[in-house]
Amino acid sequence: MASEPYTHRGTAAIRVMVEQAPGTGGLALWAHHQDVAADDLGAPVVNDGRTLYYAPAFAGLPRAQQVGWVAHEVLHVALRHAQRREALAGVLGDVDPALFNHCADALVNTTLGHLEWLELPAGAVTLERVLSEVLPDDAATPERALLEWDVERLYRAVDDRRGGSSEDRGRAGQQGGAASSGRREEGTGRSDGPRAARLRQLAAGAGTDLLPAEGEVPEVAAEQARAWSERLLRAHADDGAFSMLRGLLADRPTPRTPWEHILRTRLARGLARLPERSWSRPARSWLANRGRTAGGRRMPWEPGVVTARRVPRLALLVDASGSIDDALLERFASELTAITRRSEAQLVVIVGDDRVRRVVHLAPGDSPRAELTFHGGGGTDFTPLLEEADRHGPDQAVVLTDLQGPARFRPPWPLLWVVPPAWADAEPPWGERLVLADVPAGGASAAAAAP
Repeated sequence: MASEPYTHRGTAAIRVMVEQAPGTGGLALWAHHQDVAADDLGAPVVNDGRTLYYAPAFAGLPRAQQVGWVAHEVLHVALRHAQRREALAGVLGDVDPALFNHCADALVNTTLGHLEWLELPAGAVTLERVLSEVLPDDAATPERALLEWDVERLYRAVDDRRGGSSEDRGRAGQQGGAASSGRREEGTGRSDGPRAARLRQLAAGAGTDLLPAEGEVPEVAAEQARAWSERLLRAHADDGAFSMLRGLLADRPTPRTPWEHILRTRLARGLARLPERSWSRPARSWLANRGRTAGGRRMPWEPGVVTARRVPRLALLVDASGSIDDALLERFASELTAITRRSEAQLVVIVGDDRVRRVVHLAPGDSPRAELTFHGGGGTDFTPLLEEADRHGPDQAVVLTDLQGPARFRPPWPLLWVVPPAWADAEPPWGERLVLADVPAGGASAAAAAP
């Protein structure tokens, strides 16, 4: 049963939040709110990362508890916990929804714990309690803990489940939304270790309030993370000592532009057909006026503009010394195929280590995957590869490498060095560097990396 804007069961609680903390309380106005007809949500209020759903039981709670519940759910949405659970499952292949929910609850409850105008549910698990009773950190204060821990790091520290095959864990990661209900998870064959079991014990009776999030394309996810991060910072600065956030959280959603988007944008710009002046063709404005002004005087010749006819050329240099695995190469090749198809660029693939091993020319739209076979294994020297690329006159070049080798030839064309995450700190001799995201088992897309 959908309700009209600001007439749902949480309306009165949101008014209290906005009165007490206008900036951070006003974050509730950025979320969607909806009443439901049955008390089968698992909690008085739940969220899916975008919308708060209110059960009928919510209306019977004392006002202070209503405010506590709504503030709790709003921070889940603002911190994008539901979406981050799905992203982490894409990286790990298996994320226990209930354990992740308890970790997210601990962060949010500690964030709100300093406020006297709201009431958290009885027995609400807090971050400092998790650190003292589950993890070996007895000296953690709420302020220090919130500056050091984010939900992904906390989950990784707590999740000590054992057993289960990789296929089982992959199925569990795909199922993603169902909460675990015991020491051994159905379908995975994994049982809790002491940390996971202790956290479930601390959060017993708390239920789960994070529903599965809708899928987002990487560009949308990055934009939403950026928007919520900015809202949190502005709201916290506006409220000062009255802020719901207690301190600047390490758990703020971090916008990461997908590496595919960065690669696509940079190459599209470099391979675009630029307009050129044509002295054999007049401009449209000159033709429209028939070469004369309104008074009949002859206008000077105005050259027209035409699109360059030459097909742009992209050079792909692949380091064959073995630092690029097949899964990463497959993903990279698919991106290059899409880029060359859209830009109609010719592609020259140069494979080598300390010398050129193979050179392949591909027409626009052809997939380079079949051509990217490794025939090398020697040391790495970029000089002969760059010199070979220069002989083909590229408009732009990309080097897929770990940057562990010399480069004694500096080309005149733009160069983008693309490196795996393990070599993210390697500095290129010139040009720009792009760090690829990890590719998890099974070839699924992982969290994006920024250059």
